[in-house]
Amino acid sequence: MRADTVLQVPDPDRVAADVARALAEDIGSGDVTADLLPDVAANAYVLCKQAARIAGRPWFDAVFHALDGNASISWQVDEGAPVPAGTVLCRLHGRSRALLSGERTALNFLQTLSATATVTAAFVDAVRGTATRILDTRKTLPGLRMAQKYAVRVGGGDNHRLGLHDAMMLKENHILAAGSIAAAVQRACALHPGVPLIVEVETLAELDQALDTQPERILVDEFSMDDLREAVRRAAGRTPLEVSGGVGIERVRELAQTGVDCISIGALTKNVQAVDLSMRFGLPPAG
Repeated sequence: MRADTVLQVPDPDRVAADVARALAEDIGSGDVTADLLPDVAANAYVLCKQAARIAGRPWFDAVFHALDGNASISWQVDEGAPVPAGTVLCRLHGRSRALLSGERTALNFLQTLSATATVTAAFVDAVRGTATRILDTRKTLPGLRMAQKYAVRVGGGDNHRLGLHDAMMLKENHILAAGSIAAAVQRACALHPGVPLIVEVETLAELDQALDTQPERILVDEFSMDDLREAVRRAAGRTPLEVSGGVGIERVRELAQTGVDCISIGALTKNVQAVDLSMRFGLPPAG
């Protein structure tokens, strides 16, 4: 399963729905503070205060276009571009009230998705030169899964299954209930033929059993480094192996050098710290 073959670009309808929900949450019955100001043409710009990889332009743009159909946004950096601290990301021109009302929602999308892309890029850089792919997980912010998985791709990573609907993962409890790995796989394939299947194993003996069933991928859980290398040797490229569970940046390259095919990391979407952005009215300073 290569989940990176789907959702290559964000679905405009999904972006619009995300934005509508976020604006309704923030503005509610009306922006009572913006009402105090004259609604005139105004300029603004967004400053990135730290080094980052930028992601989320479609959501950012959609916020202001929802509030002012004539608003214009001139981006100075490409989606996915790495930028140093102090970079002006874009310039905006539109109605002053729309710019004020949309500011926080637009920045929330941009700072959160840029954070995911930035963290992902760091992990991808850490395993560069190996054949290992960095995957995300289902540990995403509620309601923003597709947006965050898009940001993972912007950062150079790949997507794991999108949800419980597009791939099956057989874990300890499923296998225990079925009686064996072989029985669990047989049952899964009978119920949902054609749906990609991932089997989690905890020992080399279970790995051998899983390899015999030929799943789409095998997730090796809590293996020592020696056992992980042995698992790669036994799999011999027949079935991709995935490592998951508390993988930090300091350890990811060592894991990749064992020859595993994938490392899935919940921190890409779960532990992100928003990129420091600021939107300021007026034109950016020259030079």
